[in-house]
Amino acid sequence: MAIELEQLRRIVAAEGRVVRVVVAAVRGSAPREVGAAMIVGPGGASGTIGGGALEYEAIGRAQELDGPMTIWSALGPDLGQCCGGSVALVYEPIDAATLAALPEGAYARPVAAEPGDMPLGIRRRMAAARGSGADVETLLEGGWLLESVAPPRRALWIWGAGHVGRALVAVMAPLPGLAITWIDTTPERFPEDIPAGVETIPAADPAVLAAHAPPDAAHLVLTYAHALDLAICDALLRRGFGWAGLIGSKTKWARFRKRLTAAGHADAHISRIQCPIGDKRLGKHPQAIAVGVAAALLMNVAQQDIRKDRTA
Repeated sequence: MAIELEQLRRIVAAEGRVVRVVVAAVRGSAPREVGAAMIVGPGGASGTIGGGALEYEAIGRAQELDGPMTIWSALGPDLGQCCGGSVALVYEPIDAATLAALPEGAYARPVAAEPGDMPLGIRRRMAAARGSGADVETLLEGGWLLESVAPPRRALWIWGAGHVGRALVAVMAPLPGLAITWIDTTPERFPEDIPAGVETIPAADPAVLAAHAPPDAAHLVLTYAHALDLAICDALLRRGFGWAGLIGSKTKWARFRKRLTAAGHADAHISRIQCPIGDKRLGKHPQAIAVGVAAALLMNVAQQDIRKDRTA
């Protein structure tokens, strides 16, 4: 996992000084993996490090923190949790000045009261990351913490602010590493409360926006009109995309395929659009569709990460 720079900027801008709490190391069984983090500010906590007792104690400690520190906790003996392992939590105060100094890429810094020189293992990982361009894995060693700092790298465009669109945004917005753009025809189509980090764009003709989407963006097309859906699919095929899903039945998709073929698109390109989307075993409730679609999208992201690691 990487430090979510955009998320930090939003929260610091709204709340001022905050404390970031990250799972820096794990021994045995633990509620969350290394790299999981939460941000504690005056308005409460954002994100999760897992484990009710662990998180409750961490929030209380973060609210009283003066400087960076690292604390190991045995989850069973210390906190009464069923997990049999232990975790190291790193606490770091962050304000606007701290954010301004954060580098992109590999970021190593001391997180103990009396750290020594930067450990050799961290130096080697930083050098390897610079050479390959790959993210570094979170590493706690010798009082130093190494992480990657990166803005959201995966653009997700959601076309339509109806029931399913709203459910999808609610499911996807809290996930790390996504920059969500939400499009519909008028401002009134969007709810009053928009999740942090989601950009809304009202456009009378949404399809024209496809030309401005990142070529590797993921798209979910689920507007209120088949004609709009078709126009967006046509525009996305002309623009190019990383992944695309269209809400609808097999009958709808068969009609769309014929019309997209008539518009000059190759069958191999049309086949890259997934329709229907979701998992029909979960039912047709908007939230159920959203859960199925989110799972499929996350599986696609995980497969991309595996391929990236193999080629790095």
